[in-house]
Amino acid sequence: MRRAASLVPDLYAVDADYALSELCKDEQKLEKVLLGREFHVSLGRTVGIQVHQIDSLVAMLRQKFQSQQRYWMEFNKWEHFVNDDSTRSFLSLEVTRTGLPEISKQIHMVDEVYRLHGLPEFYKNPRPHISLAWALGDVSSKLKQATKEIEKFENSIISSKNCNLRCNFSRIVCKVGKKVYDICKIGD
Repeated sequence: MRRAASLVPDLYAVDADYALSELCKDEQKLEKVLLGREFHVSLGRTVGIQVHQIDSLVAMLRQKFQSQQRYWMEFNKWEHFVNDDSTRSFLSLEVTRTGLPEISKQIHMVDEVYRLHGLPEFYKNPRPHISLAWALGDVSSKLKQATKEIEKFENSIISSKNCNLRCNFSRIVCKVGKKVYDICKIGD
């Protein structure tokens, strides 16, 4: 993250909105702010829905996801993304192996429910990821350079290509405005 902050000085930690360059001055605070939170992987686009669609959408999602099993996800590739309207760029870790088939199936299930409600489906070739930092506007060229530098650094210190973060899938929620609906939760 220090490498990224030095190459893209206007990066901020996701969900905390602390400047990454400031966080990098304090190792404990950096770790706490970046890693001491719950991460999410989007299974569908952020879309506007009609009030009368909420109950139906939530009910169908709950029905689709009622038999989910716990699985591992490995976030093993540094990547950058830009939102649809190019107002924000993100430095992220992408799932490219372990957990990808399961997440892809979940995205397809959300797409089916979206389709029934006349909502736009997820991206044609979804790339599940967690975002760690963001910047205003489209700074993809800077972030592309940062991801190359990070991977080059990691390859110099790690002999075999491991994952950067590994975790269990534990739940699915649907956020509508400020309200969060539990869709499914996997117990420990």
